[in-house]
Amino acid sequence: MHIHILGICGTFMGGIAVLAKAAGHRVTGCDANVYPPMSTQLEAQGIELIEGFDPSQTKLNPDIYVIGNVVSRGNPLMEEILNCGLPYISGPQWLAENVLQGKWVLAVAGTHGKTTTSSMLAWILEYAGLAPGFLIGGVPENFSVSARLPQVPTQDKKSISPFFVIEADEYDTAFFDKRSKFVHYRPRTAVLNNLEFDHADIFEDLGAIEKQFHHLVRTVPQQGLVVANGKEVSLQRVIDKGCWTPVEKFGTDNDWQAANAQGDGSFDVVYQSKTQGRVAWGLLGEHNRMNALASIAAARHVGVAINVSMAALTEFKNVKRRMEVRGAVNGVTVYDDFAHHPTAIETTIAGLRAKVGKARILAVLEPRSNTMKLGVMKNALPASLKEADLVFCYQANLGWDATEALAPIKGKTQVHDDLSQLVTAIIQVAQFGDHVLVMSNGGFGGVHQKLLDALNEV
Repeated sequence: MHIHILGICGTFMGGIAVLAKAAGHRVTGCDANVYPPMSTQLEAQGIELIEGFDPSQTKLNPDIYVIGNVVSRGNPLMEEILNCGLPYISGPQWLAENVLQGKWVLAVAGTHGKTTTSSMLAWILEYAGLAPGFLIGGVPENFSVSARLPQVPTQDKKSISPFFVIEADEYDTAFFDKRSKFVHYRPRTAVLNNLEFDHADIFEDLGAIEKQFHHLVRTVPQQGLVVANGKEVSLQRVIDKGCWTPVEKFGTDNDWQAANAQGDGSFDVVYQSKTQGRVAWGLLGEHNRMNALASIAAARHVGVAINVSMAALTEFKNVKRRMEVRGAVNGVTVYDDFAHHPTAIETTIAGLRAKVGKARILAVLEPRSNTMKLGVMKNALPASLKEADLVFCYQANLGWDATEALAPIKGKTQVHDDLSQLVTAIIQVAQFGDHVLVMSNGGFGGVHQKLLDALNEV
């Protein structure tokens, strides 16, 4: 089958492209913007990319068009598809029908930590020899790809693994299907990591998101498992709406806890008040400990012993664009991180602070998500950036005044709408021993390499 994917360079749709290619389909795709890591991953898979959405792409004559949620009415290629009555389907539905059907799906949902927790869980199953398939909204460094089909387990050479780990996004499915993506996945093991207000472009309030999360909970079978963050009142409200599945909670006294955390990142895993052992790794911050507990609990549901999960996490290498060191020049280290919501920004900076101590942190922020562009979270930004020593905000294409929003921390903040001026401003103040933390959910105009190149010229 030949499938043509509209919006192929998003992490989710790019992952679908990789899976479809591995399953033997011919895959082509198009998008408006192409940037790493997804563009390089697709090219490495031999997938043909077309820039833009020209209607002439219908001449490719694919068997079906798979539509990403970045595509809306008015898109010239989509209009041609509709006018010609050509077959199309959403990405989540195509995935459910062609990949997930018949699999033991482990879905990781939540406002924050989905990518990291999904990566941890996939790695634990891999380490345990279960050879899972996965689709993750990032590139786990333990695998170097964001998606793959289930493989043949090491202990059973006769059959393909039944397990599939998926990052379960609450964003809408497509312009013609406004349900959350994760409603399509039908998980047997569901992780509910946390739940805050986000995606203000499609959800009117937190209650609307809670309703979608409850739709997910309603699809988990009685013999399944819901793993939920016990500290989140919003998730308890979701469960209280009705749950027909056993629930295990992490972060509370009931089931899973992290104890005796140390500055090197290590911590004890406690299950039902009994210490199970210690995770010794380099990841810092309570959010990563919570992610670890969730992944251990989910893995236990498919039969992975707790001690095996802990051993796997000691070898976990994190995810690209999650506090990823892009380089160090003249004693200045440049990091890349995907943080784009105030809570994620705050926890990311806190994690770096725990790592670098009193060294200066220069936070470089691009408010790029739809929610941030709308300005819904702008008043929470100053508090989220309080642990940074200096703040540089790129305000191109914003519908609100970043200078005004960041006024509470104006003494340490600069706002720029020109990328070259932003880079120059950072270089002018960067000193030996500084840590430059770049946060964006997009390519940010390649600012990371621009900073490294500029540092080399100083």
